[in-house]
Amino acid sequence: MNDDSSIVRLAAILREEAARARPGDRLPSSREIMRRHGVGPVTVSRAIAELAAEGRVVSRPGSGVFVAPARPPAGEAPDPSWQTVALGDRVVDDSAVAALLARPADGVVPLTGGYLNPDFRPARALAAAAARAVRRPEAWDMPPLNGLPELRRWFAGEAGGTVTQSDVLVVSGGQAALTHAFRALAGPGSPLLVETPTYPGALAAARIAGLRPHAVPADRDGVRPDLLAEAFALTGARVFYCQPTLQNPTGATLSRERREQVLAVARAAGAFVIEDDFARYLTTAPAPPPMVATDAHGTVVHILSLSKITSASLRVAGLIARGPAAHRLRAVQVVEAFFVARPLQETALEFVHSPAWRRHLGAVRQEIGVRQAALLAGLARHAPALEVHLVPSGGMHVWVRLPPAADEAAVAEAAQLKGVLVSPGRMYYPSEPPGPRLRLTHMAPAGVAELDEGVRRLGAALAGVSGTPV
Repeated sequence: MNDDSSIVRLAAILREEAARARPGDRLPSSREIMRRHGVGPVTVSRAIAELAAEGRVVSRPGSGVFVAPARPPAGEAPDPSWQTVALGDRVVDDSAVAALLARPADGVVPLTGGYLNPDFRPARALAAAAARAVRRPEAWDMPPLNGLPELRRWFAGEAGGTVTQSDVLVVSGGQAALTHAFRALAGPGSPLLVETPTYPGALAAARIAGLRPHAVPADRDGVRPDLLAEAFALTGARVFYCQPTLQNPTGATLSRERREQVLAVARAAGAFVIEDDFARYLTTAPAPPPMVATDAHGTVVHILSLSKITSASLRVAGLIARGPAAHRLRAVQVVEAFFVARPLQETALEFVHSPAWRRHLGAVRQEIGVRQAALLAGLARHAPALEVHLVPSGGMHVWVRLPPAADEAAVAEAAQLKGVLVSPGRMYYPSEPPGPRLRLTHMAPAGVAELDEGVRRLGAALAGVSGTPV
């Protein structure tokens, strides 16, 4: 019997059996059900499917049909607390990175963030480049796993020195490059040397890879080579992560001499240097060549991203390495992500070879100078108690010191209540910070007027926080 009434009757019988059984108990086999109730296989299959749709049983091909776990009573909230045990004690903390990527609410002035204000993104030029790129039929073919040859050649030329296109791997932005590099160059539990303070996204990526960040102090000229050598000796680390040009958050740029010293220290330690060249196109004065340009031994793993200077969604970066490290990086890329979508690579290639690229670079660098001057003037006028660490030769940020007695978390919270967002300094330190700090971003507000209003609100917040003089 395979009519609908037979299916309904059999489903009712099996429903009662499931109700009497315990979660996880196995129901009789289909053959046994057919024998007991004189029904055909189609009737059995449809009755079980009805119970499965109700969430009463779980069918496991090859094993049988089992009573489903007990459901919470109607109206009772689901309880996923069991996952706490299953996931273990590893913590993945995205709070710092998410805060930097969050969009401000209407009426709130952002003095934080890591990308250009939308008014300064080359949206029209990127759209035109994308349109030209995707019109080509080959744009939808699978690209070479290490990236389009023409794009790799362009990244190699930007790095300079003896870097060739064969040294370049195209990856999905700077953050992905960091993740690949940390996973490829060091195993879980390994020490990783970083500047202090440093980019919180790098700290988060390192911890997800199971690495243990160790702080190396820096001064106004960047990381100190003498203390870097000491840190290598004390920790046994084989990787040092740094941003030698317009370091985030301090704005320091390593001199050519100090870059050579860093390379010499790393070579003596038998270690890699991950050179995050995120701000190469944000400089307002000539910066020394990248360290990879003077490295002949494969010490430097270089990252050059297009996202900062264009748009957060143009997630294309060149990851440069030589020797066995290059092979391992390519393997990590293939296993984790296969390759970067070809239309995105083609768009990037079209844009950097168009006249709009150089025009955009000039416009952004000019605006950086205007915005930085406006921020510094606003701080002197509205918040003179904030001490500027240094005046960077470009970039998007200024690193400032709060009065020693100030609570930076309270200041950041008070500022948000006044309608301005700032980045507390604590998130930039891999260990205990030396005192209260803030990172202030001048390229996120809509214009100079909004920038000045944000600094004014920050000054008012400082004045309102107990123990914080202005």
